[in-house]
Amino acid sequence: MTTTGTSQSRRPTAVSARALGPDLARGLLLLFIALANSHSFLETPGEKQIRAMPIVTSLVDKVVALLNTVLVDGRSYTMFAALFGYGLVQLTRREDAAGNDWTQTRKLLRRRGRWLVVFGVLHAILLFVGDILAAYGLLAVVLAGAVRWSDRRLLIGVGVWTILGATLYGLLSMPMILDHGPESLFAGMLERSWMVLFTAPLFAVTAAAAFLLGIWAGRRRLLENPPAGLSKFVALGIGLSVAGGLPLALYIAGFADRPEAFPVMVAGFVHAMTGLAGGPAYALLIAILVQRLRAPYGPVVTALQATGQRSMTCYLTQSVVWYVAFSPYLLDLASSLRLWQTALLAIGTWAFTVVIAEGMRRMGWRGPFEVLLRRLTYRR
Repeated sequence: MTTTGTSQSRRPTAVSARALGPDLARGLLLLFIALANSHSFLETPGEKQIRAMPIVTSLVDKVVALLNTVLVDGRSYTMFAALFGYGLVQLTRREDAAGNDWTQTRKLLRRRGRWLVVFGVLHAILLFVGDILAAYGLLAVVLAGAVRWSDRRLLIGVGVWTILGATLYGLLSMPMILDHGPESLFAGMLERSWMVLFTAPLFAVTAAAAFLLGIWAGRRRLLENPPAGLSKFVALGIGLSVAGGLPLALYIAGFADRPEAFPVMVAGFVHAMTGLAGGPAYALLIAILVQRLRAPYGPVVTALQATGQRSMTCYLTQSVVWYVAFSPYLLDLASSLRLWQTALLAIGTWAFTVVIAEGMRRMGWRGPFEVLLRRLTYRR
């Protein structure tokens, strides 16, 4: 490894040199993440829930539950996982351009993954057990070598992990009574500390196929230079995702009678299978729309790009809001908010992070957690 190459690869990529498509996708994706997570804190004591969605009775709540399940649940995390895999390809490409060999690059990817696991575990213990950072860190540690796999091996891996992930997702869709846990601060932290040992690997399994698909797309720079004709595949992916998500959504929203566990699990399996098409299709749709934009970009696009460049900081900020809003020793809104109100809270929280990210951009500040992860990864 040359000194010059190391120096070049260890500098943050200049904002002006970053591709707009992936950053804009991350910025918009955080809205989906907020919508997917906010409702999981609502309490329905003694009632069975599906996918942590509370029992709803009003028409407006039913519509929100339907749209959330069809468009967001099982789609946002696949989109994020695909973007994570895509980002590892971009990182590898920079290391290659700097003259660094694959052995060192693979160590770098795994070190980054290990630190993401640490970040994610702390996030789960302190704030939110539904953390996804640890799951993506595990993927980077275990599947870092996938960046150099052949296309054939990658696509076989996508197929295998799709079946495994969808099966697990279907099992996790089983109707169940959820206990939101102890009310004291330290009892809650203790419970989340052992729960994350199970949730992180489970989330990693359900996200692995999208992660590998993101690597495949990253090799082709599909988010940076989407080829002509891609819009047909995007329309097919989103259409398949919506159609495949409807059966589970009808159960969750109460438009269909809630049956026994097995039919719901089958619907959950189909929901997850088609979600693999939906999440990445959202990212590709954004990339296609980006092609129509010309610099200098307007204030909205610039702010969303800034949010995507600080996605981890914004994601963790969301969890702070959930903690304050729903903790029984703080605002304790878990039993008083309705589903449509949590959707508004999610939208407002996301908008708040966009404002924060844009303020950081204007001040010339990178996201603090992004900076910390980079320093730990590169040991400087």
